[in-house]
Amino acid sequence: MRKHLVTATAIAAGTLAGLAAAPVQAAEYSSALKIRGVQYDAPGRDSNSCSSGNTREEYLTLKNYASSATVNLKGYVVKDAAGNRFTFTANHYLQPGDYIKLRGGNGTDSDGSNVVYRDNCNFMWNNDQDTIYLYKPSGDRSDVHAYTKSANDRDGNGYITFHS
Repeated sequence: MRKHLVTATAIAAGTLAGLAAAPVQAAEYSSALKIRGVQYDAPGRDSNSCSSGNTREEYLTLKNYASSATVNLKGYVVKDAAGNRFTFTANHYLQPGDYIKLRGGNGTDSDGSNVVYRDNCNFMWNNDQDTIYLYKPSGDRSDVHAYTKSANDRDGNGYITFHS
C-alpha cells in the first residue's frame, strides 16, 4: 500500500511539474491564430501623412500556428488598449504556418505578399507601451499581448516577437 501511495504521489508531482512548464497562454485562448510580433515604433520621424508619412512601417504580424487548419481572417478584429480597432472585412486565408503583416497606411492587400493595409494613415500602436487584442469573428478572444519599450524591446528596434 505504501509503495503505491509513493508512486501515485510521484506521478502526480510529475504531472503538476509538466503542467507548470506548459505555456499559460496555450490554455488561455484556444486559437491557432496568434500575434507573432509588432513593429510598434516605425523607423524615422513619426508622420501620419498618407503621402509622405511612415505609418506603413508600423505593422502587426499574425501567424497561423495550426498544424493542418487554414484560417480565414475575415471578421477577425485587432484592437489596442485605447480602443483603436481594425476589422478584417475581406477573405484572407492563412495556411498552416503562414503569416500576414497588418500595416498602417494605404496599399494593395495581397495574400501572395502576406500583407493587409489598414487604409488609415494614423498610427495604431503607442511607441512606449500598449496592449494588443485579437478577437475571433465570434467575439471570443484569440490572443492578447502587452509590451513596454523598456521591458520587452531590449535591442531598441521597436519590434517584438512573441512566438516562435
